[in-house]
Amino acid sequence: MNHWSTYIVEADFAFMAANGLNAVRIPVGWWIASDPNPPAPFVGGSLQALDSAFTWAERHNIHVIIDLHAAPGSQNPNEHSGGRDGSQTWGDSQIAQTVQVIDFFAARYAKRSSLLAVELMNEPVAPGVSLDNLKSYYQQGYNAVRRHSLTAYVIMSNRLSASSLELIDFASQFDRVVLDMHYYALFDSKFDSFTVQDNIDYINNFIASEINAINRPHGPLTFVGEWVAEWQVKDATKEDFQRFANAQMAVYRKATFGWAYWTYKNVNNHWSMQWMMDPYISLGNA
Repeated sequence: MNHWSTYIVEADFAFMAANGLNAVRIPVGWWIASDPNPPAPFVGGSLQALDSAFTWAERHNIHVIIDLHAAPGSQNPNEHSGGRDGSQTWGDSQIAQTVQVIDFFAARYAKRSSLLAVELMNEPVAPGVSLDNLKSYYQQGYNAVRRHSLTAYVIMSNRLSASSLELIDFASQFDRVVLDMHYYALFDSKFDSFTVQDNIDYINNFIASEINAINRPHGPLTFVGEWVAEWQVKDATKEDFQRFANAQMAVYRKATFGWAYWTYKNVNNHWSMQWMMDPYISLGNA
């Protein structure tokens, strides 16, 4: 419980506002809807922390994106989706429960002035999450948000290990919908041999081209919901990291809903935007 009350505090929201950030994407797990007595092995306290975040956000003119980072059964095999054994079992039988969680968020926070968006699911992984099941869930999750708010944006995350274009036509049917894309120069062996310039060229060419392909005149808004100024380059200089961060921000500016750094605070320096702010990252370049 000490973690909840000390890790993220109001001073963090003041820091964000003072440094030019206008929104925060907050990851939460499905068990928050059962707080303060969630099922084991999860612990209580997350709902109070989220309530506090909304209060602080409103005081400092920061928008809030609620991100369902861990769905029932886990939508990907990583620990951040709420599992401990690498299993990925989210599917048709979990859709109703997941929609209930989204309805809980929308009902609780729809009237809060800082609510910007609800992200229906973080990083579903193909083929474990089928496209049909995902579309069915996104339709129902969208409806759950709209029951409580006509203005909150609804964010739909692309599947990892699938085409970045597969949701465009589907998402274009809805009002105030955003497609979320995550970009890392990590987690793939192809990056192991990349030089500083290779990484920058990859951002300027491949990633820029992909974002341009996803942006459509009458399509959903686009959001780079996660990125980080970290890579596989050894012995990189401060100037190298600055160039890498600036290259990413220049390209991610093309996303029509903006971007979010992963993460705001982290024990690993380059993963912490708080640590990276000025002189590594300057939002004057964003």
